[in-house]
Amino acid sequence: MYKEIKFLPAGDSALVMEFGDTIEKEINANIAAVVENLKKEKVDGVVDILPTYRSILINYDPIKLTFNELVDILNNLKTGGAGNVSEYVRLVEIPTLYGGEYGPDIAFVAEHANMSEDEVIKIHSGTDYLVYMMGFMPGFTYLGGLDERIATPRLKSPRLKIEPGSVGIASNQTGMYPLESPGGWQLIGRTPVKLFDETVNPPVFIQAGDYIRYVPITEDEYNKIKKQVDNKEYKVKIEKVKRSELNE
Repeated sequence: MYKEIKFLPAGDSALVMEFGDTIEKEINANIAAVVENLKKEKVDGVVDILPTYRSILINYDPIKLTFNELVDILNNLKTGGAGNVSEYVRLVEIPTLYGGEYGPDIAFVAEHANMSEDEVIKIHSGTDYLVYMMGFMPGFTYLGGLDERIATPRLKSPRLKIEPGSVGIASNQTGMYPLESPGGWQLIGRTPVKLFDETVNPPVFIQAGDYIRYVPITEDEYNKIKKQVDNKEYKVKIEKVKRSELNE
């Protein structure tokens, strides 16, 4: 983490607030604090706030707000890490069917980790993952906190087609594909939950700063939930919990 935050111009209507050059919970806590405070301030001229692993991209209207004025506002916002972030966080439960056709790479992950597939599932579903950032498509989650025992390199040759809801591992990260797309992550499971839905507002229900808990389910449970999702009858379990109650 930098001793002093860097403020970098990104074109004529955006600013990057950079906190460090590594992926750390302390950095993420500072980012969360600034984002939370900036939203509360409702600064006239701020158009969008996009948190990443180690920075915040802030789009603004240069007619209403100058770069230097925005820097002054951001400097006056309290950071200071987790102490200025709410004691409670949103915990999102994602029902997940591991292995088989839904997780075709779980055997490789298990072999790479020198353990059984059941052990991989137990370890992967036994951690609550912080959503560090969203990208490269709407609803794609980059999650921190993956147990090093199951960290696995990306595929040597990316797939051309990955099914929506696929849960994967890439090095020390885990995450989910919200839409059909190419990708190089090792696929270990799939959720029937719709991670991106253009028919609802907001179309993405997961936010940076949330925590994700994967809940193993059977194929029968998968099909039942999938039917409920298709009929718009399924409600994802989201609750506020104390940080101390998380399995990190």
